[in-house]
Amino acid sequence: MRRWGSVVAGLCMAAICGSAAASEVNVYSYRQPELIEPLFKAFTKKTGVKVNMVYAQAGLLERLKAEGARSPADIVLSSDLTRLIEVVDAGLSAPVQSPSLVAAIPAQYRDPDGRWYGLTMRARIIYASKERVPVDSIRSYLDLAKPEWRQRICTRPGDHPYNLGLIAGMISRHGVDKTRAWLLSVKANLAQKPQGNDRSQVKGIHEGLCDVSLGNTYYMGKMLADPKETAWAQSVYMVFPDQNSGGTHVNISGATVLKAAPNRAEAVKLLEFLATEEAQRIYADANSEYPVRQDVAPSALVAAWGKFKADTVGLADVAKLQGDALRLVNETRFNDGP
Repeated sequence: MRRWGSVVAGLCMAAICGSAAASEVNVYSYRQPELIEPLFKAFTKKTGVKVNMVYAQAGLLERLKAEGARSPADIVLSSDLTRLIEVVDAGLSAPVQSPSLVAAIPAQYRDPDGRWYGLTMRARIIYASKERVPVDSIRSYLDLAKPEWRQRICTRPGDHPYNLGLIAGMISRHGVDKTRAWLLSVKANLAQKPQGNDRSQVKGIHEGLCDVSLGNTYYMGKMLADPKETAWAQSVYMVFPDQNSGGTHVNISGATVLKAAPNRAEAVKLLEFLATEEAQRIYADANSEYPVRQDVAPSALVAAWGKFKADTVGLADVAKLQGDALRLVNETRFNDGP
């Protein structure tokens, strides 16, 4: 899906278009247009910098590799850490050293070398049936391996970036051997072969296919906002795992500035804007995500879900274990199902 120039076209109806934009920044985005266009519009209104965007659900890394040094892209926005790390590991990213970014974003959610920065957070939680799962009967990711959950768990594939992040987090907390054993037991407890997205797992609970599932927190907000999915959301409650131990796994959306960026100064300016209080509030309200800034409150809906303890392991350390996580998924043939 190519949307080059679409944001600016919309802005030309606004007062700022009385003068032509003096500069521009080109964004490759895994984040959906409806989420980030309000941010881009706010950025252009504040700076006069035009934002051009290419959106894709997949394939941007391959496109960047093919374009090489001639790529027009300045910055990549991603909905998860895994895709950011892929860009970094491919040698396509260039470090950004910015005092404002360091001040705004906790060290846990950015690369120590400045190659990527987290912009929002979401917790990977357990959704449980209100009808069939008593409260407090499941409190930990490790509980998913217990025999009582046999044929009662739904999840998307193990090699999806959201689950890879969780599995890497499990490795960081428990080691490879214990995580392998956990993964095998969870596989045995699946109600069906891993498939679909996070919301389809909750639909499975609503329809009685399974009783618990893994999913990101912001999907609760998305389901409640969609009349077709509200009943799914209302059939489950949210469990923030490991509140009495290591804490709930948290992933990020984030960005990296590219080595070949033809508009590096504007890309850094955009990145810094996305970490401001203004942008963080837009993020929070638009997608039911947690602001990465500690001084910006989540939306009223997200706040109503309650406070929770997040895993304190730095995501830079978790990122180093993504390869181990993928090897375990393949080794256990997790995606083959029970």
